[in-house]
Amino acid sequence: MSMLCKAHLDKSFVAGAEQTAAWQELAEKAIANGKKIPPQPEPSVFQKIKAGDNDVFVYLPEEYAHEAYLLGSRYQRAEIPAIKAIETMQGLANQLCLYELSLSEPFQVLQFLRDELGQSSVNSSTADLS
Repeated sequence: MSMLCKAHLDKSFVAGAEQTAAWQELAEKAIANGKKIPPQPEPSVFQKIKAGDNDVFVYLPEEYAHEAYLLGSRYQRAEIPAIKAIETMQGLANQLCLYELSLSEPFQVLQFLRDELGQSSVNSSTADLS
């Protein structure tokens, strides 16, 4: 159950970023063409998650799904840096683990972003040595 919730949080963050990027493009085109800006996309409390050979629909309470989506959107718009996105998402995951799932050890979210940050710090350290 916890891994499905983790996947939901990660996918909600990514959906927020991707849908915001697509919306920004549509909004720019609408403005350029003198048309009405389309409504901003909305988060979903359901995410389709691959579980083995099957797909399952995973539900998270609105406050968790909505917050993860908004954080992804804010990250996409460069309102928050990657490290702040990770810290805030981890806080959200910690709340979910403690209050909803009663886990003694919270799971870690946004591993892909953590890896990306780790890789960029390795690259910058290597560049500093040159």
